[in-house]
Amino acid sequence: MLRATTASLCTYCQRMRVFIPPSAASTSTVAAPNKRVENQHTVDALYELSVDVRKVRKFKSWVLAENTSYVSEMADLLRDMGADTVSIAQVLETHPEAILCRPEDAAAQRDLWLSVYPNRRELMSIVEKFPASFFSITHRANQRANIQYLQSLRLSKRIIGKLLASAPQSFSQPVERNQEVIHTLRETYLDLGGDEGNVRVWLQKLLSQNPYILMRPAEAWRDSLGFLREQGFTTEELLKLVSSLGASMAELQPEAMRYAMGYVEGALICTKEELKDIVMRCPTILYYSLPTLIGRFQGLMDLGVSMEQIKESPNVLELTMQIVLYRIQKLASYGYDVRWGSLDVIVGTKKDFELSYGKLHLRQQRPLFNPVAPLMSAEE
Repeated sequence: MLRATTASLCTYCQRMRVFIPPSAASTSTVAAPNKRVENQHTVDALYELSVDVRKVRKFKSWVLAENTSYVSEMADLLRDMGADTVSIAQVLETHPEAILCRPEDAAAQRDLWLSVYPNRRELMSIVEKFPASFFSITHRANQRANIQYLQSLRLSKRIIGKLLASAPQSFSQPVERNQEVIHTLRETYLDLGGDEGNVRVWLQKLLSQNPYILMRPAEAWRDSLGFLREQGFTTEELLKLVSSLGASMAELQPEAMRYAMGYVEGALICTKEELKDIVMRCPTILYYSLPTLIGRFQGLMDLGVSMEQIKESPNVLELTMQIVLYRIQKLASYGYDVRWGSLDVIVGTKKDFELSYGKLHLRQQRPLFNPVAPLMSAEE
């Protein structure tokens, strides 16, 4: 353990003080009268570990001024988990607050995380990526209770680990709150006609898509689904929407969905049933803001795309105008004019588009078949 002592100047700094004009020294003192003096023992210990102290000083200077720090103890703990010199320096540079954790607290946190990641080297790789999550050592009783609860649901180690690393706040809250959210998710899935045997897989999919889903109140799910029921979506359709939107469903606000659906209905001049069909084919419409939808509609109009084409291929609204323009220009080089054809050729992922683009390319390169031309033999 390192404790604060009177900050001492190294021999080099003592020599350099002779050459600093008194006016400069006084100016420096006035410029930062409230600046805290660094704990020289902390600074020296970090230098010994090859930590870039300038980086720490720039972003987390307050850490260097704390009276008590545990630099060597944290380095030993990380080393015990398989970290090398470079990894230790990286962790302490990224999250210097780690050196303020009491050794016994950090060791207890390590043991708790080992209940999810039994392999220490595997755990160390997670700590390197998410040091702030690992060293969030408050509410350990809640963390332990939430880990045990999620394990009781037979969720995979990978899912629990992802939640623990990406959304540690959800483990700090009382386990009862997470139980309420999980219960709501389970009941929602079953009420919509989901199979009891697939609940666990469905939950894992949701938690994997959005680790922060447990931070959303259970009421958010009920509000979103209640609004969509009012719009005439059937139970079967709601199950499809929930499955396709996944965890994003909890983030949808009824009022925002009302604006989005109202705008699309007016822009495409469609009936309620047609609007439902469009939403089912492009559920992401529900969580786009009104300015985003207006911008994409206007952008497509500027490119010569008709409303009828958008109605037939609503997934084009999932793409930014930059991506749409790039794909249209690339297809135009092979003579495909999207203004007179289907937009299906430009929608989808990058892989989907490359496949469509490749087919057009082959169509141009393939020679026309002449039925009267003699066939070439294998020897030829």
